[in-house]
Amino acid sequence: MDKSERIALTEAVYYILLSLFEPLHGYGIMQNVKALSDDRVSLGAGTLYGALNTLLEKGWIRALEGEKDSRKKEYIITSNGKAIVDWELKRLEELLANGRKIIDLHEGGGL
Repeated sequence: MDKSERIALTEAVYYILLSLFEPLHGYGIMQNVKALSDDRVSLGAGTLYGALNTLLEKGWIRALEGEKDSRKKEYIITSNGKAIVDWELKRLEELLANGRKIIDLHEGGGL
């Protein structure tokens, strides 16, 4: 993974990448993102397909070969995309750990 790819992911992109650990088409991704976020994150078609195009360009996901008579295109995460998710998890864990340290310090009698 290139250092230039180490940027904080938006919540939508993070959930799209998580959804694509298994092959899914656009509508399936939208449904899965809603389920993963307990209906808190809802993707519109424009947002989803814009994000999918960006993720394809970055090589974080790829389109699967579909049946010739099917209009539904399925996508899957790539190894580079998995590395991005792994990096993002580490970044989020650091944020949580630092937040907990500061809160514990201030609530635990440190100030």
